[in-house]
Amino acid sequence: MRKIIFTVLGILLIVVSFFLAGYIIDSKKTFKPKSEKVVKTVFTEVVENGTVPIIVSANGNLTAKQRVELYAEVQGVFKKGSKLFKEGQSFRKGETIINIDADEYAASVQSAKSNLFNQLTAVMPDLRLDYPDIYSKWQDYLTNFDMSKSTPALPEMATEKEKFFISGRGILTSYYNVKNLEQRLSKYRIVAPFSGVLTETLVTEGTLVRSGQKLGEFINTEVYELEVAISKRYTDLLKVGESVELTNLDDNSTYKGKVTRINGSIDQATQTVNAYIEVEDKNLREGMYLEADLDAKKEENAIEVDRGLLLEDNKIFVVRDSILDVIDVEPVYFSDKRVVLKNVPNGVTIVSKPISGAYTGMAVKIYAEQPENTKG
Repeated sequence: MRKIIFTVLGILLIVVSFFLAGYIIDSKKTFKPKSEKVVKTVFTEVVENGTVPIIVSANGNLTAKQRVELYAEVQGVFKKGSKLFKEGQSFRKGETIINIDADEYAASVQSAKSNLFNQLTAVMPDLRLDYPDIYSKWQDYLTNFDMSKSTPALPEMATEKEKFFISGRGILTSYYNVKNLEQRLSKYRIVAPFSGVLTETLVTEGTLVRSGQKLGEFINTEVYELEVAISKRYTDLLKVGESVELTNLDDNSTYKGKVTRINGSIDQATQTVNAYIEVEDKNLREGMYLEADLDAKKEENAIEVDRGLLLEDNKIFVVRDSILDVIDVEPVYFSDKRVVLKNVPNGVTIVSKPISGAYTGMAVKIYAEQPENTKG
């Protein structure tokens, strides 16, 4: 009897569980979100072809246009001057930069000049007797002969007799010997060939300077040159004298320069040609890094857009009836951020800013506030 009761209860429990499970399943409601179609908003521009100036960007470091490496041609002790021989020291044109002790050598020059003076004095009586017509000019030369100044040029010898007489007394040999010694004496003093600044000093006052020793470097701080490498594609478009805008990328300051020289050969490794741009400004320093924008050419019937708009296979997105499409274009010049395009029909509405995930046939909405038309 007990087994029958338990069996009946088990069957009832199973039946009730079955109906209860069905009720729970039927009572559960699934809410499906309503799908909404997302339409992206895009920025567009209407194409208007025109003339696009192609600006070739190049960069480099400034170097002084005038630079002198200072070398000693004589030997002696470096004497202290009116200004210190230190880096950054400025000198005006004609000022003494380096003065080497030349007392001993100067004495030998004076000795040679004295010997020349004595020879001239010795021949004056013979000139007065044998050549009275030329005596006066040699007498004037001897009178104006100053031992403390540079030896003046000998009087012009008009006849062969006069030349043979003077040469036969050894005067010509002595004169040119004196001039040679005076020329070498001048090398004990190095003067500034232009106003500028010392950028390198390798000796100090009191140092024994030897012949052929490098002493330092001196540059003109008024005029600089920027050497830039230009693609050979644009070398025939560059002209000497063209204006160039230079930019200091550190503070965005700009300077005006001009092309002064263009190398006549192409670098075989890089296929570029070096152009030299001259620039003057008191704020410039040698070694400063500048970027140059050179006007290479003007492209007719073209537009300029962001490089990110150019797709693979030289295509760009256009908008037709709120649907994205692509057209073929011809890129003619690339810069770091921009690209110049041709074969873009006038009046076509192109996408002006890149769209993530864009594809042909995508539905879009044009932004209401449009910027100005894309022009060349």
